[in-house]
Amino acid sequence: MRIPVAVVTGATGGMGQAIAAALAETHIVYALGRNEVKLHAMASERIIPVASDLLQLSDANPLPEGLLGVDRVDVLVHAAAVATRVPLQETTTNQWQRQMMLNVIAPATLTRALMPALEASKGLVVFINSGAGTHVHAGLGLYCATKHALYALADTLRKETSASGVRVTTIAPGPTDTEMLQGITEGEYTPEKYIDPQEVAGALLSVLAVGDSAQIANISVRPRSE
Repeated sequence: MRIPVAVVTGATGGMGQAIAAALAETHIVYALGRNEVKLHAMASERIIPVASDLLQLSDANPLPEGLLGVDRVDVLVHAAAVATRVPLQETTTNQWQRQMMLNVIAPATLTRALMPALEASKGLVVFINSGAGTHVHAGLGLYCATKHALYALADTLRKETSASGVRVTTIAPGPTDTEMLQGITEGEYTPEKYIDPQEVAGALLSVLAVGDSAQIANISVRPRSE
């Protein structure tokens, strides 16, 4: 019997690593990331490390080399993201281009390139979004703009792929205990108040458990401390 295949971006980050590990229980996982040391530490019989810089994706090269030849994908998870705390009036064009590329354009490019493989498996595309996708926060306007755009991408893709059998889900965690959150938190960092990345992975597994006649469009995961 064929073992299903998953592709996870941002696999060396907190949420991506938890998601890759959870999916590896039942899938062959192509784990994409830039940190080769962390990637190779994750490598196992079920986890295939793919060193990749999503900022380099383009129309000419829409796939990392390690994904060339993959003809069936059952689950594609977009967990890679970048955030910078900076007032809008102080943002630079380079910051806008980098965050839009990694948070929006790269997921769109990778999804487009893998769509034949997703259609072959009637697969699932999961966008890891954020509470910033529906709210705004001072100092995080650039990040919020990219996450609002990611919702538009996911919702449009869901409408456009419904006839092909490909399902599309957005999972939007609240504050989650990751290095990225540490990097943008002002004041005291209190991990005990934040979501464990394992819970985000659990939310994804619940999406996978849904039968063929339905799909979960959006999941909001919030910390119990709220």
